[in-house]
Amino acid sequence: MNILLLTFLAFVLSFLGVFLLIRYAQKLGFVDIPNARSAHTDVMPRSAGLGFVLAVLLTPLLIDTAFFMEYYYVFLSILIILIAGVLDDKYDVSPKVKFIFIFAATLVLYFNNIEINSLGSYFGVEIVIPGFLVFIFTFFAVAGFTNALNLMDGLDGLAGSIAMVMFVSFFAIGWVHDDVLMINLSALYIGALAAFLYFNWNPAKIFMGDSGSLALGFSIALLSIQSLRYVEPTAVLFLLALPIFDTFIVMRRRIQRGLSPFEADKTHLHHLLYKVKLHVKFTTVMLICMQITFSIMGYQMHSANNTLTLILFVTFFYIFLNLFDERLRYREKEKKNTLKRRS
Repeated sequence: MNILLLTFLAFVLSFLGVFLLIRYAQKLGFVDIPNARSAHTDVMPRSAGLGFVLAVLLTPLLIDTAFFMEYYYVFLSILIILIAGVLDDKYDVSPKVKFIFIFAATLVLYFNNIEINSLGSYFGVEIVIPGFLVFIFTFFAVAGFTNALNLMDGLDGLAGSIAMVMFVSFFAIGWVHDDVLMINLSALYIGALAAFLYFNWNPAKIFMGDSGSLALGFSIALLSIQSLRYVEPTAVLFLLALPIFDTFIVMRRRIQRGLSPFEADKTHLHHLLYKVKLHVKFTTVMLICMQITFSIMGYQMHSANNTLTLILFVTFFYIFLNLFDERLRYREKEKKNTLKRRS
């Protein structure tokens, strides 16, 4: 299949789909009403994911039925997640319902041998996941990253751009190893996201909604599992670094404050970085650059020693954990106030 044609058609269908959603979002009930955590103040169209994910699903069906039929289970699993996202955008379904959809979609992948069965070798010993735990581990890994990318969808152009960087990385891995699924699925999303970002870049005309963020997170998780055939597990951590860092750092902060790790707040990386200059484009570009850096590192370390790579990843996590700790500012103020009172 011609990759350029595949990417171009996905772009065209995505552009048309997102354009129509902007025009008819109000009538369809796909609107985002601002709340305390929103970065916008006006009612905005959302659920653009319905437009660009459908483009990903329809494009191979139109120009290469053989590829679509060979990997029908991949497209079926993405469709399941898309339905969950659309329902959430429309009716605001509970997290439990979304997890049921992710469970079903992961089950489809599992029965077609897309699974995590090893965590790599450390000090010469390979950590193999017992057979009865393979699906459970795969499900939690997929659900965890799907939710992680969803949480990054907080600024214009951010989640789509971060996802774009990741799809380019997986396209490169697929190209080197001649993996048709990785090449074509990545190319489809690259084309579809390019069209979406035209409308979503600040100032955004539409948001992707959960229909977009859930499908993107799931698809990236799917490609991550597929890439384990060619790269070390710890290298994949770098390919997915920013959403992983963001999720674990935010959850730790909440636990330290005695809150539920799943309680919504404004302590994500993009929230904290936005406070530096109060500029959406600056924040988005900085985070994109960070993910590009991590992706290049992950690609370069695809066959590196897992132990050393994991130590490096944990080191970066520690740096981010302390670098994006807004409590340091308040502690410094408290320290100064204490010294003033004593003097």
